[in-house]
Amino acid sequence: MSKQVLHIGGSELSLSEPRIMGILNVTPDSFYAPSRVTTPALAERARTMIRDGAAVLDIGGCSTRPGGPQPELEEEWRRVELALQILRRELPEAILSLDTYRQEVARRALEQYGPMIINDVTGGNEAMYQLVRRHQVPYVLTKKQLSPEMEGIQLILDPGIGFLGSMEADYEALRTIHEEALPLLVGVSRKSLIWRTLDITPDEALAPTQALHMYALTRGADILRVHDVREAAQTVKLYQKLK
Repeated sequence: MSKQVLHIGGSELSLSEPRIMGILNVTPDSFYAPSRVTTPALAERARTMIRDGAAVLDIGGCSTRPGGPQPELEEEWRRVELALQILRRELPEAILSLDTYRQEVARRALEQYGPMIINDVTGGNEAMYQLVRRHQVPYVLTKKQLSPEMEGIQLILDPGIGFLGSMEADYEALRTIHEEALPLLVGVSRKSLIWRTLDITPDEALAPTQALHMYALTRGADILRVHDVREAAQTVKLYQKLK
């Protein structure tokens, strides 16, 4: 397990033990409907996640499921800005993450609402790397090899499960993750590699999600990105007991 500490402005996130990132989708079309949260319910959902064990809240204003419709930049920003306004006001100490692949959305968020993790499922580009380096915030690097242009960035590695083009590739990525010098984030929560394998729906995928969470923890996962914080926290507790 990585002992690295992530620095997010004046906040620190120690990875001496596994951490949970709770998903807050301020979108109308995320693949798992219960993860969608309307603005009036956002603060209470966030409080519940923190109470249940989330160390980070991941805000998404644009569904990133492969093949899903993409809103215009200004629409994504409208959703994200409303969420950030509420969370910075109601939970000012919370560590936030922004799930976006758009450098302009990330730039506005960092400049107007302060330091937060940038979670980019595309692997990024030079403009995004320059932005997170300038603001000195952690960056989730998805399914991409390290390169010199990433030097000086606080990187979190994500194997990209769900974005690799096939269910077989997703399972291979999960099988081959291992403890890294850099923090490792794994996101398998209710994803298609579960419900297609078992011929169930995302709504029925809670228990098998926890099975894969346990596997990921044994393979060195530092952060679990999840829809169901309480159950993931229970899985982490059992894993630590086994260790």
